[in-house]
Amino acid sequence: MFACTTTSLTASAFAPTMPKTTAARRAPAHARTTPVRTHARLDSGVGCFGSKAGMTQMFTDDGLCVPVTVIGIREGNFVTMVKTEATDGYNAVQVGYDVVREDKLTKPEAGHCKKAGTPPMRHLEEFRLGSAPEHEVGARLVPTEMFKAGDKVDVRGATIGKGFQGAVKRYGFSRGLMTHGSKSHRQHGSIGAGTTPGRIYPGKRMHGHMGNDMTTVKGLTVMRVEDDCIIVKGNVPGKKGSLCKVTGTKIVGKSDGGASKAKKSQKVVVA
Repeated sequence: MFACTTTSLTASAFAPTMPKTTAARRAPAHARTTPVRTHARLDSGVGCFGSKAGMTQMFTDDGLCVPVTVIGIREGNFVTMVKTEATDGYNAVQVGYDVVREDKLTKPEAGHCKKAGTPPMRHLEEFRLGSAPEHEVGARLVPTEMFKAGDKVDVRGATIGKGFQGAVKRYGFSRGLMTHGSKSHRQHGSIGAGTTPGRIYPGKRMHGHMGNDMTTVKGLTVMRVEDDCIIVKGNVPGKKGSLCKVTGTKIVGKSDGGASKAKKSQKVVVA
């Protein structure tokens, strides 16, 4: 007869088998690296003003047809005031644009331009600087000396005013049924509850004034610069004849792709 023997089972027999390769876990949020700009410019320098002349198209050296906007430079762009930290607490250059008759301005405005030795101008605006300005009062800013083809600029202006518009046009709401007895064709619908909260929350999107808002389009490429115009790639806010403020773009360079870890103590290289 054969003897029946019992084999003892070790604990390793019940141990779970671990896979040879484990999937890489995602790093926690506090340990992830964020792509940061390696080059930054704290101020955009002194810019100039112009008037939107319209849009057209240009051909690049590669034969690509691109849409461009022509910004005309009228008579103006004079330096009317220079501010420094010693006198005003900050560095800035005030520039005037669009020469007009003296009776179009108030007496303080006309006297301000007369003191600077410039003709009366309709628009006056400052350009803040990080360092002491080197401009002289009464000097005229020439676009060809400030920009060149290939530069990146920011253009600021007022969008085209649309007047009082409904929520469908203003925010792109979906309209209701136009037939089958519907009485709510282009209404925005409910605007809140009744007793609770008993009010309309601020920022509720409803009918109202549309357009005529100050907007900045950043990173436009300068295609050509003349003494009387600046041609940029793409569109700029406003209609024909509207005021445009052209400055060098504030952020330059490209991201490092997360190669360097973002730290609070990281120093910014000033271009």
